[in-house]
Amino acid sequence: MDDFRSFIYGKCLDFSIRISKLYTYLCTVKKEYVFSKQILRSGTSIGANLAEAQYGISRKDFYSKVYISLKETAETMYWLEILHRDNQLDDNQFNSLFHDCEELKKLFMSITKTTKASLTPNS
Repeated sequence: MDDFRSFIYGKCLDFSIRISKLYTYLCTVKKEYVFSKQILRSGTSIGANLAEAQYGISRKDFYSKVYISLKETAETMYWLEILHRDNQLDDNQFNSLFHDCEELKKLFMSITKTTKASLTPNS
């Protein structure tokens, strides 16, 4: 795995751990079970799809999986905003997690843009 892929893979793993801890916090401290389950699914799916993309059978397959990771970051940002507006997350918690998710989104946007540009009509 090259350095960039290791870098983004590590960021996804770290974010997944943070989301897992958030899920535990929301369930045990806030007694919030609906949105917490949604953010657990979308937040951990980001890295899972990246892991799958690394073994894509074609550039199109790689692109598709990375694009799913991008979409999952957008969904996770949505759930973070709901949790914040519902006062389940304070400003510091929200800002920290949202910033990390936004950083992942920018990385995935760059990867998908570059990958899409490299695809030829026959790939």
